[in-house]
Amino acid sequence: MTQLKRLKFCVSNEWKDTKSGTYMPVTDSSTGEVMAEAPCCTVEEVEEAIAAAKNAFPAWSQKPVQQRAELMFKFKYLLDEHLEELATLVATELGKNMEESRGDVIKAIEVVEMACATPILMQGDSLLNVSTGHDTVMYREPIGVFAGIVPYNFPAMIPFGWMIPLCITTGNTFVLKAASLVPQTAMRMLELLIEAGMPKGVVNLVTCSRKEAEVLLKHPDIKGVSYVGSTTVGRHIYSTAAAHGKRVQALCEAKNHGLVLKDAALERVAAGVINSSFGCAGQRCMALPVLCVEEEVADELLTHLVRFAKERKVGCAYHPQTELGPVVSEEHKKSIIKWIEKGVEEGAKLVLDGRNCVVEGFEKGFFIGPTILDHVKPGMSVGESEIFGPVLCIKRVKDFEEGLEIMNSSEFANGSVIFTQSGYHAREFVSRTHGGMVGVNVGIPVPVSYFPFAGHKNSFFGDLHVMGKDGVSFYTETKCVTSRWFSEEDEKCLKVGTWEGTIVRN
Repeated sequence: MTQLKRLKFCVSNEWKDTKSGTYMPVTDSSTGEVMAEAPCCTVEEVEEAIAAAKNAFPAWSQKPVQQRAELMFKFKYLLDEHLEELATLVATELGKNMEESRGDVIKAIEVVEMACATPILMQGDSLLNVSTGHDTVMYREPIGVFAGIVPYNFPAMIPFGWMIPLCITTGNTFVLKAASLVPQTAMRMLELLIEAGMPKGVVNLVTCSRKEAEVLLKHPDIKGVSYVGSTTVGRHIYSTAAAHGKRVQALCEAKNHGLVLKDAALERVAAGVINSSFGCAGQRCMALPVLCVEEEVADELLTHLVRFAKERKVGCAYHPQTELGPVVSEEHKKSIIKWIEKGVEEGAKLVLDGRNCVVEGFEKGFFIGPTILDHVKPGMSVGESEIFGPVLCIKRVKDFEEGLEIMNSSEFANGSVIFTQSGYHAREFVSRTHGGMVGVNVGIPVPVSYFPFAGHKNSFFGDLHVMGKDGVSFYTETKCVTSRWFSEEDEKCLKVGTWEGTIVRN
C-alpha cells in the first residue's frame, strides 16, 4: 500500500495546502485502498489560481513564440525520461494496465511534439496589394486565461495533451481543474513542466468539487473553457460559459457503434474488437461498446468474441502480465453492474458475465470481467446509453442499411466503424455515418494529434475541436491589419490638391 498523503494544489509554481479542511479520497484501484487525499479547494483558492494566470499572461504572451515552443522541447525530454514513473501512476490510481498507461502518457507526448511546431502552426496569412497600394496581414494572437476541466479516464493525455501544450505555446495561460479521483498524474506532470522552466503562473492546478469549479465558467478573467466528461455536465458548461462570453469546447459522452458485414474477416475482427471494447476496461470515449452484426454471421462472430474475451488476463493494473485492469472506483463498479442487470431486465441475453470477477490477492480491487450482451434491441437503454465499462452489446441486423440506420439513430456521434472487404460499402459508410471519427476495419479510429478529435451531435458542444488546426484556432484570435504607405510623389500631389486618393472596395 502506498503511504497515505495529503496532496496540494499549485499556484504560481508553488504547491499549497488547502484552507478548506476538506479532502477527497484517491484510491489504488487494484487494491481498493485509499493511498492519497486530494484537496477540495475553496472558491477563493480557485480565484487565486485564476489571478496568477492573469498576472502571468502579459509577460508570457509577449515572449517570442520560439521561446514558448522551446519549453515543449524540454518538457518532452522530461516526459520521455519519466515515462515508466508516470505510467505506473496512471495504472495505480486509475487501473489501466501498464501498456495502456504508457499509451496514455505517449499520447500526451504526441501533442507536446506537435506544439513544438507552434511557430509554424500559429502563422497567419497575408496578401500584397489587396487594393491599389494596400496590403493586408492576418495575425494569430493569444487571448488570455483558459480553464480546463478534465475527467478521470485519461489523466495524462487529456490535460497535458489535448489542452495545455497548444494553449501555452500560443501564448495563453491556464488553470487546470484536475480529476479528483486521479490527480497525482497531472500533479507530477506539472512538476515536470515547472522543472522544464515554465514561468510562474503560466499553468496552475486545483482540485475541487463542481460547486467551486463553477467559478471557472463565470469568472470574467477566464476567456475560454475546455471540458471533457458527461453530456449532461458538458451541456451545462457549454451553455453557462458561452452565456458569459467565453469560448467553449465540450467533449462529451459516446456510444460508438461498429458495423460488421458478412464479408468481413470475422476472427480478425473479433480480435480487434476485444481491444476496442475491453481495453482500458471500457473507460474511454472511443471504446466500441456496440456491434451491429449481420445476422448471417452473428453466431460465428460471437463464438470468436467469447473465446478472445475469456483469454484476457484480468489482474492488478501495474503487474506487467495484466491485460484487463480494474475500473476507477467502487462506485463506478457498482454502476456498471447495475447496467448489466438492466440489460438482462430489458431482455438482452447475457452471453459472458464479468460481474463476479475476483483477482486472487486483490479481492478488494474494483474488477469487472469482460461482459457480452447479445440480442440487444433498439430501445434498450443498455445499447443506447454510455456504460463506460467492459461491456459489449451485440445488435443483430439484416443488412448494411439496417445497421447504418440503427447507428445513426444514436444521439451520440463520437466514433463509428465498419468491418468489411467491400469497397462500395466502406465508401457508403464513410459518406453517410454520423460519426465524427470513422474507422474502416479500424476498431479505434482516434486520429493522431495533427488532426482534430472531432465528435458530433451530443458528443460535442462547440465549434473548434481539440488538437490539430482546430486546437490552434481555439486558443488564438485573428487580427487583420491593412496598411498603406505613401511615396514622396503622393505627398506632393496631396499638397497641391491633385491627389484623388484610392477607393478601397469592401
